[in-house]
Amino acid sequence: MATTEVFDEYVSQYEQWYEDHPEVYQSEILALQEQFLELPQNIRGIEVGLGTGRFSEPLGIKEGIEPSLEMAKKAYNRGVEVMKGKAEHLPYAAMHFDFVLFVTICHFKNVKKALSEAYRVLKSDGAIIIGFLDKERSIAQSYMAKRDRSHFYRNATFYSVSELEQLLKKTGFKNLKYNQTLFGELENIKEVQTPKEGHGSGSFVTVKAIKP
Repeated sequence: MATTEVFDEYVSQYEQWYEDHPEVYQSEILALQEQFLELPQNIRGIEVGLGTGRFSEPLGIKEGIEPSLEMAKKAYNRGVEVMKGKAEHLPYAAMHFDFVLFVTICHFKNVKKALSEAYRVLKSDGAIIIGFLDKERSIAQSYMAKRDRSHFYRNATFYSVSELEQLLKKTGFKNLKYNQTLFGELENIKEVQTPKEGHGSGSFVTVKAIKP
């Protein structure tokens, strides 16, 4: 089954995960919010692969791209304007946005192409912000170990910090800034965690990089 079809069929399970793991979800939101703090006010940006709008809504992002129709319906109900499309072929003109957010890179078919597209649609001094599960940390490793039993992670590709950093730099991005959260095993996270600078101990890492 193609990735888009999986998300169409199991959208209710996707939504339920966030209901079952509120502390994990809020910890990820806090880490992403921290990366937005230094951006100017009243700027325009998109989330690419926004799913049901679980991140766009609390981050105040009003538009984005999602290939799954059923996911997009949920995002629309959360107040997000959704255009059908994929990360590797963004339907926007060059130098159009002040920021681009990715939180689902493990599901992208071609991350290198997706980063190039983000670079293309960003204005000079625009920022890409990425939240991802570090494949060298425990949570991503647990998903990889049981991927055959997962609808969502069966075909996922996880990245390490060093792998993603190399791809960002090759694309042309500069001034990378990291933070991290989700310290410990997923099932043991029962409180919202405050993000810490850097990477190497938290399973969920965010990176902000600038297009010169």
